[in-house]
Amino acid sequence: MRSYSFVLNGEPVTVEAPADMPLLWVLRDLLGVTGPKYGCGVGVCRACTSHLDGAEIQPCVVPVADCADRAVTTIEGLAAGDTLHPVQQAWLDCDVAQCGFCQPGQIMAAVALLERTPHPTDADIDRIENVCRCGTYTRIRQAIKKAAAFSGAHPATEATGT
Repeated sequence: MRSYSFVLNGEPVTVEAPADMPLLWVLRDLLGVTGPKYGCGVGVCRACTSHLDGAEIQPCVVPVADCADRAVTTIEGLAAGDTLHPVQQAWLDCDVAQCGFCQPGQIMAAVALLERTPHPTDADIDRIENVCRCGTYTRIRQAIKKAAAFSGAHPATEATGT
């Protein structure tokens, strides 16, 4: 097996794994990162949504070899110490989560959306394809709009570059 080095949530890591091992298994099984969830294994449900060099990915279908010398961010990497990322705070303020299973992926998708579109429309938010089996889509929309309304620099945003 080869070694792969990348930056995970701001910290350099090196793992030994087969080149085609999905990043999700590397994160969960080799590195103990449990935020990204396994839902479907084919990139459809998006419960595992994370970021690779700032872009939204589904690590269940991204091989670890594609991550070498790059930056991976999971839900665990959004907060700056005790200061939550604005999207995380909005999720709490709007009481979005029910079961919570899909929420890390939902939050990571929302962060990526707000990076691309700082003031999203309902149509922009509707293009998020993450599945929520509890159906909290109305509260998800409300939280994304609340996070978009946060103004000024935020320590978590500056720390993660997201």
